[in-house]
Amino acid sequence: MLSGEIRAAESIPINQKKMIKKEFLSVLFIAMFVSFYSTAQETASLTLADIYKNGTYGQKGFGPVRWMQDNTSYSTLEPNSQVDGSDIVRYDAKSGKRTVLVSASQLIPDTEKTPLEISDYQWSADNTKLLVFTNTKKVWRYNTRGDYWVLDLKTDTLQQLGKSLPEATLMFAKFSPDASKVGYVSELNIYVEDLADQKVLPITTDGGDNIINGTFDWVYEEELSCRDGFRWSPDGENIAYWQSDTQGVGTFYMIDNIDSIYSKPLPMPYPKVGTTLSAVKVGVISSKGGDTKWFAIPGDPRNNYLARMDFIPNSNEVMVQQLNRPQNTNKVWVGDTNSMAINNILTETDKAFLDIHDDIRWLDNEKFFTWSSERDGWLHLFKVSRDGQTVEPITKGEFDVVNIDNIDAKGGYVYYIASPDNFTQRYLYRSRIDGKGKAERITPPSNSGQNRYQISSDAKWAIQTFENTVTPPVYSLVSLPSHKEIRILEDNSELKKKYDALGLNPKEFVKVDIGDDVLDAWMIKPKDFDTSKKYPLLFYVYGEPAGATVQDNWGGGSLWDEYMAQQGYVVMSVDNRGTKTPRGNDWRKSIYGQIGILASEDQSKAATEILKTYDFLDSERVGIWGWSGGGQMTLNCMFRYPEIYKTGLAVSFVSDQRLYDATYQERYMGLLKDNAEGYHDGSPINFAQNLEGNLMIIHGTADDNVHYQSFEMLVDRLIKHNKLFSMMSYPMRSHSINERENTSYHLRETMQKFWKGNLPAGGK
Repeated sequence: MLSGEIRAAESIPINQKKMIKKEFLSVLFIAMFVSFYSTAQETASLTLADIYKNGTYGQKGFGPVRWMQDNTSYSTLEPNSQVDGSDIVRYDAKSGKRTVLVSASQLIPDTEKTPLEISDYQWSADNTKLLVFTNTKKVWRYNTRGDYWVLDLKTDTLQQLGKSLPEATLMFAKFSPDASKVGYVSELNIYVEDLADQKVLPITTDGGDNIINGTFDWVYEEELSCRDGFRWSPDGENIAYWQSDTQGVGTFYMIDNIDSIYSKPLPMPYPKVGTTLSAVKVGVISSKGGDTKWFAIPGDPRNNYLARMDFIPNSNEVMVQQLNRPQNTNKVWVGDTNSMAINNILTETDKAFLDIHDDIRWLDNEKFFTWSSERDGWLHLFKVSRDGQTVEPITKGEFDVVNIDNIDAKGGYVYYIASPDNFTQRYLYRSRIDGKGKAERITPPSNSGQNRYQISSDAKWAIQTFENTVTPPVYSLVSLPSHKEIRILEDNSELKKKYDALGLNPKEFVKVDIGDDVLDAWMIKPKDFDTSKKYPLLFYVYGEPAGATVQDNWGGGSLWDEYMAQQGYVVMSVDNRGTKTPRGNDWRKSIYGQIGILASEDQSKAATEILKTYDFLDSERVGIWGWSGGGQMTLNCMFRYPEIYKTGLAVSFVSDQRLYDATYQERYMGLLKDNAEGYHDGSPINFAQNLEGNLMIIHGTADDNVHYQSFEMLVDRLIKHNKLFSMMSYPMRSHSINERENTSYHLRETMQKFWKGNLPAGGK
């Protein structure tokens, strides 16, 4: 639902270009056409075809970027037109001098005529070897499976890894510390390949069926961001890895009805609320093969998560984070890979739930490590001794640390993203590692909006990405800590010009006082807005703890929202309590145990206050829509507050919280046996009998995240209560409903037709 796909289908226009070729009978006619086209472009309105079909508003990125070992230069990809591939080039940060490190011509296999397509790449520690990921395939959310090749820059030799294994089955390949070998996963087993003789050694052989080695099951990937499931030891002698046993996990079946004359069941182990989880353990095996030794971490492996594991640098010890099933206790273990002894050095608890963070850095010759915690009511970074006995704050104050970007041990600073004064924005700050002094803002006031950074390890240089609601991403090279702009790398000026030419009304950020709290919101008004008229109000909602909608970022230009405003709607979005914003522990944890209950109450209060505040809004024309968790919120608002919301559209929604995966739902709702009432009251299906307005529901039948089952169960319940509604199913489309030809465009046309037919547009 719920992590990372809040607006996947509308935030990035589909890169699908349609070329229209026409023959003209005369030079004069050509000139007339060009003149007409230029004038039309200047006055053209925003169209769904341009957003979702023609790729008119596609944005440019930069990279991927890798800071080189010298910290004075970075590498990136640039097109090589001569051989139709990509070069890997090096830029000196200070001078901007460009050097081709790897030409696309060096990446042409002996048996091919064209270069490898670089989906991703990584350097060996000494920058003498290059690992290229290509021919990728999707595994659930991401393209994590494919082929890997190694280019030795000293000998200029290119070799494919795992040639004896099935094509495009390799995952998570990475160099050993000395770059003499590469480890990778193929078909649920771990392999080590010697680069000198290309000998491939399977170091696990029991993977398959219910046993998963070196990677994870669906729920670990989706909810704990666990994908790469093995680690090289610092000396390269051993590999530590996760093994999952899915036996006993319930199997959910999706049905493919359109790719054959016979239907095909698609099984997937998927633990729903209160059901059996995979049994997961961590073991260590020699990189030369042999038997695996397993850590005996206490607790039922089917009722605890091993959410993180990594080697402590310069040691033979691993640090493992064990999260209990309710996800309110995180035990940190240190395990010796020689003796297999384990020691619990730190235990983090919360009265509601804990989030897993990836902010561990080792300091002072591995005597201390950094640790993110909300123990003082805000998310801050702490310095913890190796034995866990001392815990000292590094960052301090009434603000949240959003993201750790760099810990410069030599310079004595940690660089991080925060926004103490505006929860919709993001800026770079730094604090002293010794905890002294105050937080220092690094991002200048001119970059008002959201900022991200990729910082060199010595914290002297950074690739900055700046954006806000009217500015597509601008990539710049800056020096730190002065934040002096050295050069702009990509400014998306062409996209900015197209966007500005539309003459759209930008988002207005407003505050909504609901009594219990003051909420952030934004509003977009129609282009021809007239204060003397009353307009329909259309809310876009998410409302769950996995994300937030009220952010001063580009978000693809919010072109769907702008399009609907252009049609004659006032479009708004409100972040209720519990959404993922940097407003402290109490804000985020307020939603615990009452997903769908507190948020829909906040949304209804906000809608009531907004309608009282703005005279130009028509209280008889109020609509609401959302995707995933926002689809669930839409249903809860429609069913619980039918006097407010007259029309609703829910996409890819959960109708009954018991149908969703255990890891997400139990984190925020507690265990079913402890909160049965909350699960009932937070599930919109139990209030379907209250539907009064116009409702449309949309779902993809191949949604592996929020299953189509949720859609059909709601349909059945609405029929039971004789409630009329509209529905649309997209066969063999996933949670984002964007696969296969013309899908995104068709979806948006369908949505537009529903709104115009059921929530009349325009001022009256």
